[in-house]
Amino acid sequence: MNLKSFFPIVESVAGYSKTDWRKDIVAGITVTVMLVPQGMAYAMLAGLPPIYGLYGGLIPLLLYAILGSSRQMSIGPVAISALLILAGVSRLAEPLSEAYINLVLVAGLLIGMVQLSLSVFRLGFLVNFISHPVIVGFTSAAAIIIAISQLKDFLGIPIPRFSHPAETAQYAFQNLEQANWISIAMCIGSMVVMFILKKINKAIPGALIVVVIGTLITWLANGEKLGIDMVKGVPEGLPAFQIPTMNLETIRMLLPTVFTVTIIGIVESIGIAKVIQSRHQNYTIRPNQEFLALGISKIGGAFFQALPTSGSFTRSAVNDESGAKSGFASVTAALLIGLTLLFLTPLFYYLPKAVLAAIILLAVRNLFDWKEAKHLWETHRPDFFMMLATFFVTLILGIEEGVLAGVLLSIAMVLFQTSKPHFAVLGKLPNSPAYRNVLRFDKVNQPDDILVVRFDNQLYFANASYFLDIIKELTIEKGDELKLLILDATSMHDIDSTGLHALEEMLAFLERRNIELYLSGAIGPVRDKLQLAGLAQKIGEKNHFLRIHDAVVYYQNSGKGNGTGWLPEALQSNIDFE
Repeated sequence: MNLKSFFPIVESVAGYSKTDWRKDIVAGITVTVMLVPQGMAYAMLAGLPPIYGLYGGLIPLLLYAILGSSRQMSIGPVAISALLILAGVSRLAEPLSEAYINLVLVAGLLIGMVQLSLSVFRLGFLVNFISHPVIVGFTSAAAIIIAISQLKDFLGIPIPRFSHPAETAQYAFQNLEQANWISIAMCIGSMVVMFILKKINKAIPGALIVVVIGTLITWLANGEKLGIDMVKGVPEGLPAFQIPTMNLETIRMLLPTVFTVTIIGIVESIGIAKVIQSRHQNYTIRPNQEFLALGISKIGGAFFQALPTSGSFTRSAVNDESGAKSGFASVTAALLIGLTLLFLTPLFYYLPKAVLAAIILLAVRNLFDWKEAKHLWETHRPDFFMMLATFFVTLILGIEEGVLAGVLLSIAMVLFQTSKPHFAVLGKLPNSPAYRNVLRFDKVNQPDDILVVRFDNQLYFANASYFLDIIKELTIEKGDELKLLILDATSMHDIDSTGLHALEEMLAFLERRNIELYLSGAIGPVRDKLQLAGLAQKIGEKNHFLRIHDAVVYYQNSGKGNGTGWLPEALQSNIDFE
């Protein structure tokens, strides 16, 4: 195997100048400044001690930097993955407990193994079965669920774990009198400061600034006496190598969580990588290499106690805007996270959880994509309702149920659209050999004895009956004057055995009504299957044409001689005229 293809970082740093190296180092420092507070916040969102978020920015980030085909994407703890982990694993164990932590690490290992398998067996196309409207609906609902999950740290009151976010919101509302107004002020103040700093300059590390300010205030004011909930003890040092404890029963219980995090994580990461790559155009995103890199980074992270990671849009955007040229920027970030773990973790003792809640709340506000919802309403109502269905299923029934519903809705929509594809009756444009849809063009010529139909999809088991019904209906409507049906097959890119049977049944139906069948524009693979099934001969070897106009001229010339029909030897040699 080519070394550069397996280790894309080798190619990306080849021929680098001092300026390029300097940009990567600056970008790495900038990402680290964001990753430290975000990693801790997302670990808490996932039901883990904050340190596991920092672990997620070490080994996984380093492995992806070496193996990932994206030169600017930054991986690490992210809100959506953290919420998915919490939603799935908290059903099996109490968050923050040793059993819970072990299950999260096992989940990360299994997710990595699934993603690695997708790369090895080149099954990445499977993620295409979840559509963009479904992602919008899911992430918008997830934003609300994440916001509700932060009420305990925002209000500074303990809130029991509930099955549904509505119950959490109701409990918080009923116990507002217990709220710690200092925590509320710190959370709101932190969000305001970060928002203003971002408006001034996106490069300003707002999250780090509020962490420093919040920690200093809590330390100076003796936060414990004021009832401020703090991070307190954070382990010092690098994570030790540790094999997660698991058995077949553990794996079985975690499968739904593994499924949801894998699907959402891949869609999110590949989407981020492609968006950033489109700005540069000097390298290529290879999906299977991405699955490999994401899988190995999670597997490696699981052995070093890391929260399962994914691509982060905000940190990747900052990495790109800071001038990152290669994966070396992420290597720099990983090394700085390592130094933080070695020397700086004692400084997080007085860090208020309200500040971490502010970081999460401000980060997830962009997940609620109302603009896309409005766009779908205006341009494509079926997609809008699919988005809406996913949104409410996720919000009412839960995260995993929402993802499953979204996947099923996406597949159902594909099947529905292909089971009743678009078709058109065509007519001849005046003074032109071109034929167009009679519903879109007013001045087209339609002879009484000729019917031209275009079927805009593959002909297969899901739509064969629909195809046959349409042909029969149009033929009967045309009446006894109809003598010729021309099937425009230019948009028919494939045909299966059920489709072949439908064509054979259609041919028999037409013969009973004394109507000829001509086939126009069939591409090579379709003609090959017609030939193998014996249908090319049944239709008539001279009744196949490249263009509709050729078929009409041939028919109007009484069908004598070879006309413009395909010769038998052309069919036998499987020449693809397209």
